[in-house]
Amino acid sequence: MEAECSSYINVDGALVDAFSCPKPGHPLAVYCCGFNDMKYCCDDPQSFFPYEYGYMWWLSFGALVGLSVAAVVLLAFLVIVCVLCYLFIATKPSRLDNGLALRPRPAAEDLGEGPSQDRVSQLSAPHGIRKFL
Repeated sequence: MEAECSSYINVDGALVDAFSCPKPGHPLAVYCCGFNDMKYCCDDPQSFFPYEYGYMWWLSFGALVGLSVAAVVLLAFLVIVCVLCYLFIATKPSRLDNGLALRPRPAAEDLGEGPSQDRVSQLSAPHGIRKFL
């Protein structure tokens, strides 16, 4: 089995004559592979790309830039998460604080259980609408 690589103009602008695959010394490289401006013999029939080699380089460069941007965004996200976790832990109160001031329990007579129950019930009873008129 032989493949013919047609002549082409390489990256430097020089004309490269047509050649046949396989070349001497490489019996398994029976297919013409590469790009429009850089051809060689290889063993994979799907390795010829109908565009220039420089195009693939720019695709690789674009992928590298895209991956770099994604890595920077991921790194920024991780830094922000770490900073927020640190701030959450560092600002946490050291003891339980429910926000209420503790006062001693009132005596039994202040709760209306003693002789002054009428006075306490009058003070704490709702006054209805007359209070607002």
